[in-house]
Amino acid sequence: MVEKEVNPHFEDFLFEWSTKFQFLVGGYGSSKSYHVALKIILKMLEEKRTALVVREVYDTHRDSTFSLLEELVIDLGLDDHVKCMTSPMQIRFPNGSKIIFKGMDRPAKLKSINNISIVWIEECSEVKYAGFKELLGRLRHPTLKLHMILSTNPVGEDNWSFKHFFRDDMNKRLILDDAELYEKRTLVTNDTYYHHSTAEDNLFLPESYIAQLDELKEYDPDLYRIARKGQFGVNGVKVLLQFAIKPHEEVMAAIENINKPLMRAGMDFGFVNSYNALLRLAVDHEKKILYIYWEFYKNGMTDDQTAEAIKEFAESKELIKADSAEPKTIKYFRQLGFNMMGAKKYKGSRLQYTKKVKRFRKIICSSQCTNTIYELKDLTYAVDKNGNIIEDEFKIDPHTLSAIWYGLDNYEVADLKEKRQRERPNRKRPTRERR
Repeated sequence: MVEKEVNPHFEDFLFEWSTKFQFLVGGYGSSKSYHVALKIILKMLEEKRTALVVREVYDTHRDSTFSLLEELVIDLGLDDHVKCMTSPMQIRFPNGSKIIFKGMDRPAKLKSINNISIVWIEECSEVKYAGFKELLGRLRHPTLKLHMILSTNPVGEDNWSFKHFFRDDMNKRLILDDAELYEKRTLVTNDTYYHHSTAEDNLFLPESYIAQLDELKEYDPDLYRIARKGQFGVNGVKVLLQFAIKPHEEVMAAIENINKPLMRAGMDFGFVNSYNALLRLAVDHEKKILYIYWEFYKNGMTDDQTAEAIKEFAESKELIKADSAEPKTIKYFRQLGFNMMGAKKYKGSRLQYTKKVKRFRKIICSSQCTNTIYELKDLTYAVDKNGNIIEDEFKIDPHTLSAIWYGLDNYEVADLKEKRQRERPNRKRPTRERR
């Protein structure tokens, strides 16, 4: 018999073994790692199994997962029977069960392990997606049911763990709306048990620690969302705060109602790791609204394949402003009958183009432009080593933003400050009367 007081929010989780995957996400101090460790120990005592505990870096086990498991073994009064070995790190049980520890920074070590029926990936968001898939292949046993437990603090929605277990906009996959998990706290879908926790769920946590987390709201909202609320989201400063998505029919109807619309097309070139991105834009100059209503977004295509895919532009002679860093490509398209010209590029043009796009009061994107939405909806600035924003660099390479840059070549959005200065009435300076 083993008795241990636990947090009520984790009671069901401790004995939940019906699903293959168990995904735990939560804020700082929520006790999720503690209860995963306890859950594994209880299972090792009940059945003869081999569990694999994984972190991205092997050496971090000593002061985290191994230390936690060893502490629990002692606290449960099992240290006379359960052996915690440090070289190599391993925990052995009297019934033949064992827990072994590996790091993804030593992938060769994974190849020598067999009959793993439980894998715990601690801080799974730090492990690469390729590593996760490698571990799936290592999870195998001839008779026992297989389980993988993943625990993490929430990170950005661009992390593989969010895309795999919740939503992948790029590939149009919705597994679970994370907002539903925050509301229900636990649920099961697609052979995955989901568990959400915050500091309130840890009844052993001092109130001073929770108060410290609450203070984050005032000076670090990103960390507050992660540490206090335990929720995924967008990390960093968003570039296009005015970006909005509307149904395609609504966007086209709005364009029809523009007084003297400015119609543009811009193209960024790519091949292997980057993309050919071609966008059709409409500008409402009077209202300072940019509409994005059509996109072409492909990679791995030769120029002749791309030309065939967008041949409607050659037939209509619609002007395309493209990346002038590719003069040979532009020349090739012109020889095929495309009305294509290079957009101006100069030192500092990335920053100036970005500022131009940010001056629009609204940027409205058609719901059909899914790749544009994926790149721009939550686009954030890159930061330097001191955490300062780099105004012309981003956390991803947004090909659709480059296409917008080029499409807006030679067009200027009126800067509101400049406009106010131009509209200010001329006032004559009072002159002194000569005596």
